[in-house]
Amino acid sequence: MRLGAAMDIRFAASVPEFMEYVTDFGLDHVEFKHEYLAGHPETPDAETLGALAEDYGVTLTVHAPFRTWNIGSFDETVRRDSVARVKRTLDDAATAGAGAVVVHGGSVPERYPEWVHDRAAEHVIKSLEECAIHAERVGVPLCLENQPPDDTDRRYTTTPSDLARTLDAVDIDPAVLGVTLDVGHAKLAGTEWRAFVDRFGDRIRVCHLHNNDGTADQHRPLQAYEPLLADIPADYASFEMKRVRDIAACLGETHQPINPSLTDD
Repeated sequence: MRLGAAMDIRFAASVPEFMEYVTDFGLDHVEFKHEYLAGHPETPDAETLGALAEDYGVTLTVHAPFRTWNIGSFDETVRRDSVARVKRTLDDAATAGAGAVVVHGGSVPERYPEWVHDRAAEHVIKSLEECAIHAERVGVPLCLENQPPDDTDRRYTTTPSDLARTLDAVDIDPAVLGVTLDVGHAKLAGTEWRAFVDRFGDRIRVCHLHNNDGTADQHRPLQAYEPLLADIPADYASFEMKRVRDIAACLGETHQPINPSLTDD
């Protein structure tokens, strides 16, 4: 398993600065949130991103957009646009040589009527099928993430049963549509992360590492991560932090980088 950290839009660092930071700790993987790549003023193109990864000796995964899109939208125009964004992410991932693209399973407000819920559920499956077909075409696995529960939105992948139901409804080779196991989301859902491992086994390709107190998706440092890596059969694992310095905290490190862009977060 390759162990690294996720690059969040909150981080001020450039791509080379962040790659140097994680490799200084002995990590060898970086996951890029699409929101960071779309918004940072010094974002390299996909080809340059792949070249930088090779220079720093890190592997890559990419997280598809998840804040300003929704593959489960009941609005067909929004759904199509969201699918197009995931496809573009897959194209960029293929160009950069990334090992997987992480995707969320969409949502719909609970307060909406049942016919909206039904349509949204249908759109999730339709969207995942379209995205997975494109993933197979470009040769980059798409990995559906277990989402945290939400008081206002209905989500389709919060429990092992819900995630299995969604995956089973998509007519695609499991090698193409895999799983991202987020251990923090599992904890927030009141589900033992081992339940996802037992249910999905080698279909898990990506793992997100962070912690919370069970009340909110806090993305706190997770220091007791080594037993998880021993039992989760993922290819890539990333510390998914809201602050750069929390990556060091996960590793039990106390020193921080001198570069201000890596501390002013």
